[in-house]
This record gives sequence, structure tokens and C-alpha cells, in this order.
Amino acid sequence: MYYNILSELKNAVRARKTSMTFPFSKMDFAVLEALALGGYVKNVEKETVGRKNFINVKLPSKEKALNDFKLVSKPSRHFYADYRSIRSVKQGHGLGVLSTSKGIMTHRQAQKAKIGGEYLFEVW
Repeated sequence: MYYNILSELKNAVRARKTSMTFPFSKMDFAVLEALALGGYVKNVEKETVGRKNFINVKLPSKEKALNDFKLVSKPSRHFYADYRSIRSVKQGHGLGVLSTSKGIMTHRQAQKAKIGGEYLFEVW
């Protein structure tokens, strides 16, 4: 799940790695694409080796790195928000990710499209 990916990305940034590889899932790929739109990941690619699929992630330099994250929705408690109740993260320096009916979106995209959904997590 994306919980593990977030903690592994945070640890990789602190270890100054430049790239990482994860097993492929559609949810993880969509979350990583949303992080790429926010600038927390440079590049996200799907790679096929034999019959297995992987996600290759290029990490950015230190200035726009994933310093920390907060899980808003958890398996035990799901948090849903409409587009009017979505607020900026860390006074605009962070990024919120939502699961909407139109797919995984950043909080800015959801506000612009006037779509609410399950608020997954925040990164800064």
C-alpha cells in the first residue's frame, strides 16, 4: 500500500538516494503520479521485467524533498471531505492527496474540479 511507499520515500530522501523501485499496483502508481505533480518525485515510470511489473521512481534534489507525511485516512478510520472543506497544507507548502470518483488527485486539482473524496494523506 501507499503507506509503506511514503515511509520508504522519506527514508530514501534522508539517505540521499536518487531512485527507488517498488512492486506495481494501480493505486501506488496513481499516488506516485500525484506526488510527481506536486514535485515531491521527479519521475514515475512503469517497467516490465518478464511477467512482473515494477514502478521506477526518480527522487528530487534536497530543495523539494518529502520531509514528512501525515496519514489522514487509515484502515480503521476513513475521512471524507467535499471540495469546500479542503484546506491548504502547511500554509501552501504541502500537498494533500485525495481518492475521488475521477481517480487520485492532489487537493488543488480536486478543488479546481469541485470534487470531494477520501482524504488519504498530506506530505510536506
